[in-house]
Amino acid sequence: MKRSVLLASLLLAPATALASGGPEVFGIPVDFILFAATLLGVALFHHHTLYVALTGLAVITLYKLGFTGFHGIPGLDGLATHLGHEWVTIANLLGLLLGFALLARHFEESGVPEVLPRYLPDDWKGGFVLLIMVFFLSSFLDNIAAALIGATVAATVFHRKVHIGYLAAIVAASNAGGAGSVVGDTTTTMMWIDGVNPLDVIHAYVAAVPALLIFGVIAAKQQAGYAPIQKDASPDARVDWLRIAVVGFILVAAIATNITVNTHFPDVSDAFPFLGVAVWIALLVAAPIKKPEWRLLPDALKGSAFLLSLVLCASMMPVEKLPAAAWQTALGLGFVSAVFDNIPLTALALTQGGYDWGGLAYAVGFGGSMVWFGSSAGVALSNIFPETRSVGAWLKNGWHVALGYVVGFMVLLAVVGWHPHAPHKTLPGAAQAAPALVQP
Repeated sequence: MKRSVLLASLLLAPATALASGGPEVFGIPVDFILFAATLLGVALFHHHTLYVALTGLAVITLYKLGFTGFHGIPGLDGLATHLGHEWVTIANLLGLLLGFALLARHFEESGVPEVLPRYLPDDWKGGFVLLIMVFFLSSFLDNIAAALIGATVAATVFHRKVHIGYLAAIVAASNAGGAGSVVGDTTTTMMWIDGVNPLDVIHAYVAAVPALLIFGVIAAKQQAGYAPIQKDASPDARVDWLRIAVVGFILVAAIATNITVNTHFPDVSDAFPFLGVAVWIALLVAAPIKKPEWRLLPDALKGSAFLLSLVLCASMMPVEKLPAAAWQTALGLGFVSAVFDNIPLTALALTQGGYDWGGLAYAVGFGGSMVWFGSSAGVALSNIFPETRSVGAWLKNGWHVALGYVVGFMVLLAVVGWHPHAPHKTLPGAAQAAPALVQP
């Protein structure tokens, strides 16, 4: 795979034309072409995804060292500066991915997934109600935790036969649920820190709820046709309330840290991975009460290395310039955030100003659901269900997520309209100054 990527880049080189931002092929920066080749390699060689992702990261890094630099800074100095800004995001994401892998197992062994069939409807509506639960949880929990809890329950009530379209819907529900809450999504938290009033993003739910109705119903019926929900709970099913208390303690620690740091100490939020560390401190504090299943960590670490390689690749893409702020731009940013990190996109939009913040929050928060690696929730879920790491399968089976996104956005325009806010920030380096939290 390494030879094929290098050969492709060499074949493209003669056709490039040096532009102000670096070489281009038919008007497309080579950075994007190399990233697209990496994603194509992941899709084609899904049994070797880690090696493909590491190779893509190496090739993109070498290319930028030699040709374009990193966000305007050339050579090793640019790489060091870039990594200096990104390491907190990467560390937070690593801590959350590994920590929530153990958290999900705690929840799975709590007995709640086995008991839920007593309360969920027996037909396709049971799957839809579960998606509503994920949506609600994500309005105040981290979207990774909401998605993993939903996936854990789904694995139990559907006898571990979960349709990829339904998995896409779980991710979409977790992202849609946080779109209108400044504590439910990293991008909305960024807006809050930047000075945007929380009430100015809450109308994102005018789009998120119709989107949930569309993709939720379709996905629930997909799942019902693929593997019906378990009709009755096992008579032996019991809830381990002590384990539930441990899960709650870890989640509260994460939420409290997120709110405290970003509300009272925003100037240091990008200096240290507070969120990831808080989750691990809570895990270790609770370990004497309920021991985590440590043997899960090697596989989780391998999966995380693959996923973080893609995140780093995305962070190196030249997204420094955005078109004029308008509802069309916001709609387009939703599709862009499906393949590129929405943290720098949101930071750039905040610097540019002139957006309706609720519309933007919905677009960049929910848009990443359209591809499995477009949000941290999808990235985390793929550690449990590796079959989701196929872009083709995700798009083919999760097409209803894109449909819900567009319809939801149009409903928002029709009901609320587009009410842009005046620019309120003019820092030129905002693309590199995004708060060090994890992308939803």
